[in-house]
Amino acid sequence: MSHITPAEFALYLRIMSGIALIVFIALYFVKAGYGIFRDKRWGVSLNNKVAWVLMEAPVFVVMALLWGYSDRKYEITPLLIFCFFELHYLQRSFIFPFLMKGKSRMPISIMAMGIVFNLLNGFMQGEWLFYLAPADRYTAAWLTTPHFLFGTLIFFVGLAINLHSDSVIRHLRKPGDTRHYLPDKGLYRRVTSANYFGEIVEWIGFAILTWSAAGVVFAWWTFANLVPRANAIYHRYQQEFGPQQMGRRKRIFPYLY
Repeated sequence: MSHITPAEFALYLRIMSGIALIVFIALYFVKAGYGIFRDKRWGVSLNNKVAWVLMEAPVFVVMALLWGYSDRKYEITPLLIFCFFELHYLQRSFIFPFLMKGKSRMPISIMAMGIVFNLLNGFMQGEWLFYLAPADRYTAAWLTTPHFLFGTLIFFVGLAINLHSDSVIRHLRKPGDTRHYLPDKGLYRRVTSANYFGEIVEWIGFAILTWSAAGVVFAWWTFANLVPRANAIYHRYQQEFGPQQMGRRKRIFPYLY
C-alpha cells in the first residue's frame, strides 16, 4: 500500500522542483562553503570523510527500507533499478569518502542540508518505484524497452565518467602537497568539472530508464546543484591559472558551457 496518494505525490514533486529552481539561482550568488570554497563563516565543521558518510548514507538506507517493506521487492525490474540506484550510493556513501586524501573538513550546515535532500530524494525515488508506479509498469517486459536500454547505457556511461574524474582529482597531489592543480586528464581536457558532468549524465540516464517524473526531478536537482558549482570552480580556476592554461575548456558541458 502506498504511503501517500498520487495527487499528494504530484504536489510533492512540484514542490521539490520549485525548491531546486531556488537553489539553482541562489548558488550563482552564494558559494557553498565546502571543498575548494571552504569558508569558516559556514560554522562548525566535521572531518570530510565522516561528513560525507553521514550526508550520503541516509539515501542508501531510506531506499533500502522502502524496498524491503514493498510487495514488489522480488520483482525483477524494480529490483534491478533499485540495484542501479544503490550501486551509486554504495560507492558515494561507503567507498568514496575513504578514498579522499588530505584533511579537509565540511561545515555541519552543508552536511545537514545534504542529509535533508538525500532523505527527501530517497523517499521520492522509492515511493514511486515500489508503491506508486502502476502495477503493470515495471514488469519484466520493461527491460527490453528503448527507455530502459538507452537509459541504462547513459546511466553507466555517466557513472564511469564520474568515477574516472574523481580518480583524476584524487591523484593530482603527492602526499604532503597542498597546492592546487588544474586537472587535465580524461574529460578535464574539455571541462573543469568533469566529475559533475558525469553525475548529471548518470541521473539523466536514470530518469530515462525509469521514464518517471521522480527521476526527472532528481536529474533537475542534480543539474540545479552542480551547474552553478561548476561555474564557480571555472571562475576560480581562471583566476588561479589564467586564460592560457585554461585554454578552451568549458565549465561542465563539453563545447557548450
